[in-house]
Amino acid sequence: MLVLGISAFYHDSAAALVRDDRIVAAAQEERFNRIKHYEGFPSHAIAYCLDEAGVTLDDVDYVCFYEKPILTFDRLIETYLAFAPSGFASFVKAIPIWVKEKLLQHKLLHTGLAELGRGELTADRLIYSFHHHSHAASAFFPSPFERAAVLTMDGVGEWATTAVGHGDGNALEMLQEIRFPHSLGMLYSAFTYYLGFQVNEGEYKVMGLAPYGEPKYAQKIRDELIDLKPDGSFRLNMAPFNYCTGLTMTNARFDRLFEGERRKPGAPLTQRHMDLASSVQSVVEDAVLRLARHAHERTGSENLCLAGGVALNCVANGRLLREGPFERLWIQPAAGDAGGALGAALAVVYGMRDEAGGPRTPRTVNGMDAMAGALLGPAFSDQAIRDTLEAAGATFRRLEEAELIEEAVAALSEKKVVGWFQGRMEFGPRALGNRSVLGAPRSPTMQKLINLKIKYRESFRPFAPAILADKAADYFEIDRESPYMLLVAPVAEGRRRTLTDEERALAGIDKLAAVRSDIPAVTHVDYSARVQTVDGQANPLFHRLLEAFHARSGCPVLVNTSFNIRDEPIVCTPSDAYNCFMGTEMDLLAIGNFVLRKEDQG
Repeated sequence: MLVLGISAFYHDSAAALVRDDRIVAAAQEERFNRIKHYEGFPSHAIAYCLDEAGVTLDDVDYVCFYEKPILTFDRLIETYLAFAPSGFASFVKAIPIWVKEKLLQHKLLHTGLAELGRGELTADRLIYSFHHHSHAASAFFPSPFERAAVLTMDGVGEWATTAVGHGDGNALEMLQEIRFPHSLGMLYSAFTYYLGFQVNEGEYKVMGLAPYGEPKYAQKIRDELIDLKPDGSFRLNMAPFNYCTGLTMTNARFDRLFEGERRKPGAPLTQRHMDLASSVQSVVEDAVLRLARHAHERTGSENLCLAGGVALNCVANGRLLREGPFERLWIQPAAGDAGGALGAALAVVYGMRDEAGGPRTPRTVNGMDAMAGALLGPAFSDQAIRDTLEAAGATFRRLEEAELIEEAVAALSEKKVVGWFQGRMEFGPRALGNRSVLGAPRSPTMQKLINLKIKYRESFRPFAPAILADKAADYFEIDRESPYMLLVAPVAEGRRRTLTDEERALAGIDKLAAVRSDIPAVTHVDYSARVQTVDGQANPLFHRLLEAFHARSGCPVLVNTSFNIRDEPIVCTPSDAYNCFMGTEMDLLAIGNFVLRKEDQG
């Protein structure tokens, strides 16, 4: 069976193609059209998936959209009616768009597919999944588990914002849900907005900012905003929020509750802002732990699969791993709406599987799961890369693999910043060693250097360590692999440095001045790190690079951040990589088998 999954028309549109139980390809549209979090029809991503498989729409058995638009419209209407007459202006603005575009999505999908020029799709082969079922399917079916509890948490699907399910073989049953407007994702996004960051983009910034503060407002959030029950169920007090009927996330009541107006984007960050970030992070972590304990009690499973935007909160995931009731945890690397495209396709494949198709056997493409290291996007031949570089007038050399690794390691050892563009592009928000910017972890200035001169983003943002999987326990308090950079773990005690009295007295952003471990570039101010373990099966070339760096430096760790600058998607093509390299203060670009040095360029 060949199934194409599509997510679109909200944010992070994407496509994925599944053949039987093998994920052939998956990619976000933003990588192709260079519009971050693009929400429109994913024409380039769909075309890529079909081309990667060598098929047309005529060969596809089903195309599955990741949610049911009519139910989302139902939620919109019922919400406005429930809050009427409040929000009338927003209602008048939204309804014509919904009637024109959202309710006609069936037509939009057919038109978009037809305009690809890659075969035809009959009406009976376009079907729809439920939003949270798509998330759950993306989490359970690629996992290495025969049976597992499934927990999905996000802003909102059609109605559901949180759901508990149970996967068993080919079957996936949704057991319970919490409905809009009560949402952990919306709660976190409200604070993202209040702190002056962009919703659906700045949540990572709130998570990164939290360790600079103290959870001084956590009890106020529990008392005034969320009624959190022991079983993880919750209700929000909607009075201070504006997202049901307005064009903003919070209102004047929220301002009064936290004694100040919303921070203007770009304004200085104060200790109060850091304390607010720490507070909402603490509350959400507590809620996730309670939900997980309830899922464990409800299903009796020792395994847990996670998806939905909240599952990208790797700090909460780390606590869940250390303090939760489950023995094993697996998180979909494209946990947000992009991953819904993959889940929609998988839901059809396993939902329609009959006895002739056989039972589901958990795949281990890379020794761990069916995601093939999340390396599911396009790759480019040496000839395609050479053509791009020659057209750009670049100065470059072609090297054999061993020479390429040697040159990259030499640059990294000299504390230079390396762009690393290899193989298939990653699916999901993390660069995992194929579209990465790399640096030396022992340099106390590397974090600041990459943030300010490469990424052009806020100085407080932390970077992740990529580490040889068999060395992870030597550097971090983690006892299992973390291939998708979705678990935060403490830096090992033996790697930490004792701070002076003056360093301990530092507050806010000034905490960055203190060197906290022997790998300071990847050690956050709370001694944590978002760990990526690298093995030789999932990504052999990146593994060999780490091994070579370890042999030369004695350190099996590299700084790994996504190959892009602020407000741009991760690079997809050789042209994207070259432009980013030339537009930043990156020192060296290793692209396929070619190497470019900045000082050699015109």
